[in-house]
Amino acid sequence: MAAEGSGIDPMHQFLVEPVLGRHLTLYGYDISFTNSALFMVITAAALWIFMLGGMQRKLVPGRWQAAVEGMTGFVSNMMETNIGPQGKKFTPYVFSLFMFILFANLIGLFPLGIVPGFHPFTVTSHITVTAVLAFVSFGIVLVVGFAKHGLHFFSLFVPHGTPWPIALFVAPIELMSFLVRPFSLGLRLFVAMTAGHILLDVFASFVVQGLNSGSGLGFGVSFLSFVMIIGVSALELLVSAIQAYVFALLTSLYLNDAVNLH
Repeated sequence: MAAEGSGIDPMHQFLVEPVLGRHLTLYGYDISFTNSALFMVITAAALWIFMLGGMQRKLVPGRWQAAVEGMTGFVSNMMETNIGPQGKKFTPYVFSLFMFILFANLIGLFPLGIVPGFHPFTVTSHITVTAVLAFVSFGIVLVVGFAKHGLHFFSLFVPHGTPWPIALFVAPIELMSFLVRPFSLGLRLFVAMTAGHILLDVFASFVVQGLNSGSGLGFGVSFLSFVMIIGVSALELLVSAIQAYVFALLTSLYLNDAVNLH
């Protein structure tokens, strides 16, 4: 967060900046290691440590192992429920997707702004990141659909039993609905994470401005704003988990369409 006068700039937290303080270029291309890349590495490292610590295969699992097994079982059951037995082959991808988004969302909520010159960065608050995740998932759906069904995959856009005169109108609508999927998938996660972080910084600005005012009313506003920060933070924790789940769930449903042509 960056101070501007007595307030806080709520958009500064989304600024992509070089970690080393200056841009590095190579043949005209910016190759700087940014805060966005840094937090992706931190997310990947945290996820690796979480999985490594839980893959001990003890006969009587500890809390760490139970947490990892619970996560893997949760995603595995979701894939089997939504796709069927053929969903097992896609479980590693959807599990990785779910866990990466979940860890990225949660790490972005850590109160790292108390460290001078440092602020947390939520990689899922950037449409470029969420769009890449969405389009990779959509690409896998297309590859699976055409590899398994060939041109018969286009029957997905014509509901079974639809008379051909009506199919002429239904097919374009179904096609457009299908093509919009990656955009809505990436946009949903981006908007949810961005809105929550802006709201937290707005209330933080109220706290700073209220304390700087030195009046009783200002202290009251600061206190109420601080209470709202606690409430919104708790809500953001819930939203972080829900958005990761929704992203994984929709991906599994889209894969189900490609596998079973529903």
